[in-house]
Amino acid sequence: MYTSPSQPDAFAATHHSPLLRSLSLSLSCVCARARSLLLVLGSIIHGRRFQKRPIAHMEAADEERPLIHHLHPQEQYSEYTCDGTIDIDQKPALKRSTGNWRACFFILGSEFNECLSLFGVSKNLVKYLTRVLQESNVNAARSVSTWVGTCFFTPLLGAFMADTYWGRYWTVVISLSVYAVGMLTLTVSASLRLPLHASYYNGDVRRVVFYTGLYLVALGSGGIKPCISTLGADQFDSTDLTEGATKASFFNWYYFLINMGSLLSATVIVWVQENVGWGVGFAIATVCMVLGLAMFVAGRRVYRYKKLGGSPLTRVCQVLVAALRNHSLNLPDDSSALHQLPSLGDRDYRIQHTSQFRFFDKAAILSDEKAAAQASPWRLCPVSQVEELKMLLRISPVWASLLVFFVVTSQMTSTLIEQGMAMDGRVGPFTVPPASLSSFNVITVLVWVPVYDALLLPLARRVTGKDRGLSHLQRIGVGLALSAVAMAYSALVETRRLAAAAPLGIMWQAPSYSVLGLAEVFTSVGMLEFFYEQSPESMKSLGTALAQLAIAVAFYLNSGVLSVVAAVTTRGGAAGWIPDNLDEGHLDYYFWMMAALALLNLLQFLHCSIRFRGNNTPSS
Repeated sequence: MYTSPSQPDAFAATHHSPLLRSLSLSLSCVCARARSLLLVLGSIIHGRRFQKRPIAHMEAADEERPLIHHLHPQEQYSEYTCDGTIDIDQKPALKRSTGNWRACFFILGSEFNECLSLFGVSKNLVKYLTRVLQESNVNAARSVSTWVGTCFFTPLLGAFMADTYWGRYWTVVISLSVYAVGMLTLTVSASLRLPLHASYYNGDVRRVVFYTGLYLVALGSGGIKPCISTLGADQFDSTDLTEGATKASFFNWYYFLINMGSLLSATVIVWVQENVGWGVGFAIATVCMVLGLAMFVAGRRVYRYKKLGGSPLTRVCQVLVAALRNHSLNLPDDSSALHQLPSLGDRDYRIQHTSQFRFFDKAAILSDEKAAAQASPWRLCPVSQVEELKMLLRISPVWASLLVFFVVTSQMTSTLIEQGMAMDGRVGPFTVPPASLSSFNVITVLVWVPVYDALLLPLARRVTGKDRGLSHLQRIGVGLALSAVAMAYSALVETRRLAAAAPLGIMWQAPSYSVLGLAEVFTSVGMLEFFYEQSPESMKSLGTALAQLAIAVAFYLNSGVLSVVAAVTTRGGAAGWIPDNLDEGHLDYYFWMMAALALLNLLQFLHCSIRFRGNNTPSS
């Protein structure tokens, strides 16, 4: 079995699943600190080492967990950190002057400003494209889906550069700088006094400038998403009981500030864009981005830094290349003849060999034991490295099932906003911008996370008799079902809007956004936990990147679906399902199609989940 010699599970689980722990972690941290003091006192009295159980209340605590080695009490209170972190001068980091909350203040502040900026662009982007750049509804929805997909694809590049070349700090600095240039470009584009219809040249210039800025933002976002939260975790010494107990709070605040940034963007910045001006709205987001960059750089002397390590993507590629290069070799009958690293005794954390996906075992065929030490890793890989790839392949069917779910949720940035633009936005004395309806999604997430933790989880435990309550796959399945319900409701609303004599009120959309928010509480969080637990121990961050890649592929897929729908439904001169004037189309048919796809996807997921055999289950 594969375990890790360091990195407490409480930190790792909270890192990849901060949502579920938002209530229990706060209480458990207090209890853990009291328990830690008793452990330290007992260890000093008896003069022996001690071990501490992970502080977070984890459903998977009794499953296959990594072995944690803690330091001697005297080392716990060392002047320097004991987890290998260094300061800006490449010296061992001093505990009293680096890291902890003094550093996280700068990191969290920077992330909050980055979220304000990003959501300030994405929340109302489809309306800018249709009203200012005068794109059609289909083209605008497709453009938004492609751009958001790029924002979730570039983290793979950012994570690779951080792990292999630049480190997390410089990756974030470079990315924030590119991000700021992109936001400035968007602001200039929105402020240009060039009527789009005045000449083709003027319209072409504005469009080129705008999309240049838009994709600079996507490129900059890719270096921030995988690095800034991990850098925040680096500020707490994993071997220190007190600091280790505090890590959980960082991720709680990290997720809270992301949602607050989304909420403020959907209300304040969107209102400014529509009532004051697009240039002013983008300028506010640009100022937030510049402040975020300045705040992040200002904390450089108090940060703790991790030394560069190898990239997990490189390890995966090495197995693929080695297996292909050795494709003509015959596999031995005895798997023990395959190449494996020497045993490390008590600290042997090798992964056991499995018989599934046997082709990749060819990467570990040992033709000459004497030449093994000099063999290129692109020709010969140990069994444990091969098994890491196999573990990723086992979770791929579940990954594929998530694509349709994120295609459905992507409607909140495209077709649902277009539907809202065709509705009556007046609510009492106020006029609600269509993009602000996404606030119901954010509020639902903020409300239902603690509700799930405090009410639904205990109820599920009583029903199932398991500490986890719902398994990760069961939780994902609930969210998939809710996504189908949300699309069916949106279709019914559109049918009613088309049949109504007067414009339908925009608040009819609120339940759809809320149900999609509830679906995210189940599926998105369950997905993060699933990929964390089922990914190889050395590739936990890659597991999170794969989850973000699912979102990226889904947005690209949604863009393709919109193109196909437009091409098919406009044959023979028909208006199509999603024309510029939605009163002449059938957006309800599109929503019904999304509901049907979500239902079929749920059935496919149920089939996969029944056959799924976890990576923690021994294979023969």
